[in-house]
Parts: sequence; structure tokens; C-alpha cells
Amino acid sequence: MSDDRRTEEGEAVTALILDVFRLNGRLQLAGDRLVSELGLTSARWQILGAIAYADQPESVAWHARTLGVHRQGVQRIVNELNKEGVVKFQPNPHHKRAHLVVMTRKGQELYEAAIARQIPWVNELSEGLSPDDISTAQNIVGRLKMRLEEASSQQDQSQNQS
Repeated sequence: MSDDRRTEEGEAVTALILDVFRLNGRLQLAGDRLVSELGLTSARWQILGAIAYADQPESVAWHARTLGVHRQGVQRIVNELNKEGVVKFQPNPHHKRAHLVVMTRKGQELYEAAIARQIPWVNELSEGLSPDDISTAQNIVGRLKMRLEEASSQQDQSQNQS
């Protein structure tokens, strides 16, 4: 076993990471309950959100990168949503095989119904939290995410060079 010890900051970030893992699990369960009557899961809702918030139609790979998840998982869900008429594929002028994913009218209505359920839920969840504290938490999470993305990018570059 290594004699290396975490710094005080390393201990704090480790505790934060564990809390984020637990929070993620609880958010997925809560999301599943919130949208289950709409025929959605948290994963489906998350992908619809990525599509809805994109500035322009994007590919499955782009959405996967944005969400920080594996492309294959997003592809499976997008294919299911396509079969149900919730999303459709459009030709991508920049890539022959990586089609763009867009919501259909049915998908937009489904997403709007999910958001209508999310608004009172999130308002209740955030009750008593200060916007400044929320901003600080978001800042820390954003900085950690950026460092992980940079490390991943550097690792990808070194693997491509070998």
C-alpha cells in the first residue's frame, strides 16, 4: 500500500465526489418517479433535454460528449425514441453516417410535459437554498468537470500518439 496521503483539499474533493455519486443516484430515482407516467425515464429525459438545449441539431456522438456518457448508451435510447416517434434523424451535411437528432412535435410535447412536472418539484427542492450558495456549488462542480475533461483530452492525445 502506498504511503501517499491525500491533501486536505483532496480529502474534501473525495467527500464531495462521494456525495455527488449519491446525489446522482437519488436524482435518477426522483426523475424516474417524476416522469414515469409520461413513459420516460431519467435517461430518456436527460437526452431529450440535451436535444432541447442544443443550439442546433447535433449527432448522437455530440450529445454523448456533452452529457459525459458513452455514445452507445445514447444511441440505444435515441433509437428507441425514434421508433416511438419522439425524435427523428436528419441528414448531417458534415458527416454521411452520423445523422443529426431532432425532436418531433410529439417529442417536444413530451419534453414540455416533463418540464411542467419538474418546475414545482425543483422549486420545492431548492426552497431555503440561497442563490449564492447554489452558484458556489455550481462553480466548484463546473471547475472539477473542466479539469476531468482536460485530463481526458490529454489522455486521448497521448494514446493517439502511441
